[in-house]
Amino acid sequence: MARIAGVDIPRDKRVVISLTYVFGIGKSLSQKVLAAVGISEDKRVKDLTEDELGRIRSEVAKYRVEGDLRREVSLNIKRLMEIGCYRGIRHRKGLPTRGQNTRNNSRTRKGPRKTVANKKK
Repeated sequence: MARIAGVDIPRDKRVVISLTYVFGIGKSLSQKVLAAVGISEDKRVKDLTEDELGRIRSEVAKYRVEGDLRREVSLNIKRLMEIGCYRGIRHRKGLPTRGQNTRNNSRTRKGPRKTVANKKK
């Protein structure tokens, strides 16, 4: 296993796909990193030399990934909650923050249904 930014990336996949296993690196950033270090996207991770891995590591180190990025995102959410803005309140209540409908959907954020009994007539 090759380690980049503290993450073991899969050996049998193409490098461009394997790099996306690092939090904060998507396909487009992965392509930029490989273009900057001059490595083909079609190469497999197991075929990379230690020198090429070192160049990829040094290029990825220029970006905010993994722990630093997770910390920044959580601090941003905490800040929103502390100032009490609309998005912060939605985060606090565990509801969708980007204007989605909550009458029928949003089960991912709200969790399983809590049935409320009807009043007998």
